[in-house]
Amino acid sequence: MSTALPPAPALPGWIHVYSGKVRELYVPAPGQATADAPFMGREDVVLVVASDRISAYDHVLATEIPDKGRILTGLSLWWFDQLQVPNHVVASSVEDGVPAQLAGRAMVCRKLDMFPIECIARGYLTGSGLLEYRNSQTVCSLPMPAGLVDGSRLEEAIFTPSAKAEVGEHDENISFEVMVDTVGQNDAQSLRELSLKIYARAEEIARERGIILADTKVEFGTDPATGAITLGDEVLTPDSSRFWDAQLWQPGQAQPSFDKQYVRDWLDSAESGWDRASDTPPPALPADVVERTRARYVEAFERLTGTIFV
Repeated sequence: MSTALPPAPALPGWIHVYSGKVRELYVPAPGQATADAPFMGREDVVLVVASDRISAYDHVLATEIPDKGRILTGLSLWWFDQLQVPNHVVASSVEDGVPAQLAGRAMVCRKLDMFPIECIARGYLTGSGLLEYRNSQTVCSLPMPAGLVDGSRLEEAIFTPSAKAEVGEHDENISFEVMVDTVGQNDAQSLRELSLKIYARAEEIARERGIILADTKVEFGTDPATGAITLGDEVLTPDSSRFWDAQLWQPGQAQPSFDKQYVRDWLDSAESGWDRASDTPPPALPADVVERTRARYVEAFERLTGTIFV
């Protein structure tokens, strides 16, 4: 990360334990639960807070995108309700114990023993999968048919795991065999099945709304109380998934996406004056890039959920 993160806000009844690219994590403070801090003293939950920070090219930018954290949280909660998969959400409203100052951007979640794997399901060829395909006609060592181009729809979705990297570093694509060596055969098979099940369900829902879900990243952990594999982190947001407008989809070229593409395009432009290969942090984003990026996140939320973002 190139930019020093702002201090996490102090929250009565909670202790800050971690800052990520976008999220802050808190654990309950010791002591007796109160009406204002009902989770105090519990050791089985964590407060997950989505900030308005945005990252690009493994840098956290100095400029934030207003409401981005609320959009990510609201969309994740909506998707958790659509998926028939156990998830980690315990509370998501102020009435149920989320701090009032974080309304709409925080969830109280079960503390999971997370797998060190990014579980990625792909239904279309693009991104790092496309780069590998061009070199070897494989994606994460899986043989692919000849003749595919950027944006091609695959005959069936594939599971392509990656090993989690430290913040500021690239995740590393790995084969399923390497994943088995990391987490064991049974868990690896379960994670693959769950990831493809989530993708199939979400791809169908998105397609009904005129949106293509090209690929998505999900994360799982085991619930210490039950041992059950449980869906954690965020799910099916523009930060963790690649969404395209179905009407604009045209294989053979880069597809416009519902995410931070405006940010990447500006950073890559001569206007930004930034050398991606240098050690210097990216410059502040201009207001129009911030506004267009926020609008793209809002559009994804509204088209997928069918509700107006307030």
